[in-house]
Amino acid sequence: MPLAVYVLGLSVFALGTSEFMLSGLLPPIAEDMGVSIPRAGLLISAFAIGMVVGAPLLAVATLRLPRRTTLVTLITVFGFGQVAGALAPNYPILFASRVVSALACAGFWAVGAAVAVAMVPVHTRARALAVMIGGLSIANVLGVPAGAFLGEHFGWRSAFWAVAVATGIALVGVVSLIPALPVPDERPRLGQEARIYRDPQVWLSVSVVALAAGGVFCAFSYLAPLLTDVAGLDDGWVPTVLALFGIGALIGTAIGGRIADAHLFGVLLSGTAASTVLLVALALLGQYAVLAVALSFLLGLSAFYTAPALNARLFNVAGAAPTLAGATTTAAFNLGNTGGPWLGGAVIDAGFGFASTAWAGAGLTAAAIGATAVSLRLHRRSSRTSRPAPASRVVAGAGASADGAADRAGNPVRTDS
Repeated sequence: MPLAVYVLGLSVFALGTSEFMLSGLLPPIAEDMGVSIPRAGLLISAFAIGMVVGAPLLAVATLRLPRRTTLVTLITVFGFGQVAGALAPNYPILFASRVVSALACAGFWAVGAAVAVAMVPVHTRARALAVMIGGLSIANVLGVPAGAFLGEHFGWRSAFWAVAVATGIALVGVVSLIPALPVPDERPRLGQEARIYRDPQVWLSVSVVALAAGGVFCAFSYLAPLLTDVAGLDDGWVPTVLALFGIGALIGTAIGGRIADAHLFGVLLSGTAASTVLLVALALLGQYAVLAVALSFLLGLSAFYTAPALNARLFNVAGAAPTLAGATTTAAFNLGNTGGPWLGGAVIDAGFGFASTAWAGAGLTAAAIGATAVSLRLHRRSSRTSRPAPASRVVAGAGASADGAADRAGNPVRTDS
């Protein structure tokens, strides 16, 4: 795996830490800015919405620009966004800094994923994307707890300064190690790239990503009150359990990244099914503290086990538009990260309790399984129709040529890849 891919993973570590660390900083931010905690919580929603909107917009805006230059620009803007947040004198400026940071983060994710895919052979796409996603997993294991620690002992602004420093380190790596990818003979055109949205497989893949992510984060967003109010754990256990979720996510990403290249649909179906079972178990057995802790770890593992495959699948069906494919994947994940917590809050407000978020999440992941099954059926049908004719009906050697062309185009030959 090229060292440059790991630099992208380091960059994602900084991005992911900034995205998720506010969950542990809301009370001090609310107190310092003189706003309510729900209003401070809008800072999280602003980032997620900025990711949804920013990914396609930035991908389109930078479509004709050199990708290395784009990455350097975006991560620099992101770093300045962290500095602006650390220095923000009031809530509106802090809010604006989060929106700007989210836009830069979304663009970096989209372009960075396209760069990672471009630097490796087609048969190692999922592993390359797993390295990037691994940066997000490590952010949950180390970055988010570290941000909470800094916020508790040195003030919430120190967490923003720490992310700014991490971003600076990542910027040095991007400048030093990301190669200047060759510009294609024909510049990409928006009209041509946008044709991917005519393919039903693209929309099926978007649905799978949003439903799978939304189902997990429907429960994960309210895991803290579930652990304390339902399982009866002390508040001090919450960071530990969240870290366990992150460790599970890191392990799951590593395993899924290695398997997904050869068995993409197998990973999607098995991982999403496992998440569904675990969410149902959490809803039924969440009152038992030991089981709640164990299920949280396993849920992180199953959720991120599928993440490389979810990313790789969209790149496979949208290979003609790698930049928009990355942007669409980023937007789809953040649709799930926004819609899942909203659904969880809705069922809680309806009086069903914190455990109901796991039931609602299981419903979303079950729908993701259905969408994956439809996508697999269409994939197998298209594979049969594009399969070369039997040797007795073609000129000798033509079948081998067709297979070779398929390999050179990066199209999977197996129905489970």
